[in-house]
Amino acid sequence: MTTVRPFTCDDLFRFNNVNLDPLTETYGIPFYLQYLAHWPEYFKVCEAPCGRIMGYIMGKAEGSVAQETWHGHVTALTVAPEYRRLGLAATLMNILEDVSEQKKAFFVDLFVRVSNKVATSMYERLGYVIYRRVLEYYSGDPDEDAFDMRKACSRDKEKKSMKPIKDPVRPEDVE
Repeated sequence: MTTVRPFTCDDLFRFNNVNLDPLTETYGIPFYLQYLAHWPEYFKVCEAPCGRIMGYIMGKAEGSVAQETWHGHVTALTVAPEYRRLGLAATLMNILEDVSEQKKAFFVDLFVRVSNKVATSMYERLGYVIYRRVLEYYSGDPDEDAFDMRKACSRDKEKKSMKPIKDPVRPEDVE
C-alpha cells in the first residue's frame, strides 16, 4: 500500500531514483529546503511499503491573496519510471488542488515542456487547459517552450483564469 506523507529533509537523500528522469528538473538543496520551510503543506511524497520513494509533488501559493492572481502553483511533479501509470501523479495533483482550495486560491497552474505530450495529456485529463505558451522557458534548452496550464478552483466561479491567451509570452513576462 502506498503512503502519501509530508516531504521531509531526509527525503532529499532518498529521491534520486525519481529525479534521474530526464524530464524532471533537479534543483539545489537550498531550493527544496526553501519550499519545505515556506510551503510544507504543498510538498508531499508517495512512499512504497518497502520505504522507496515513488514520486513527489512540490508547490507553493503565490499572487495577491485579495486578487484573482492568488493561486496554487505546481513547481515539480514527478513519479519514478517503475511506478508510473498507477495514478500517483493524479493523487498528488488532487492533494495540491485541495490545499489550494483551502487557501481560497482562484486557480492552480503549472508549466510543462511542450514536447512532453504524455504529461500534457495527463493534465488535460485532470481538467487543466493550456492557458498560454511561454517561449524558451527552459534555461538549459533554449529551443524548448513551456505550456502554462491552469485549472480553476471553486473561487473562480466564471473560470476566468482558464481563458486562453493566444499570443505566446517570454519568461520575463510571466507573473
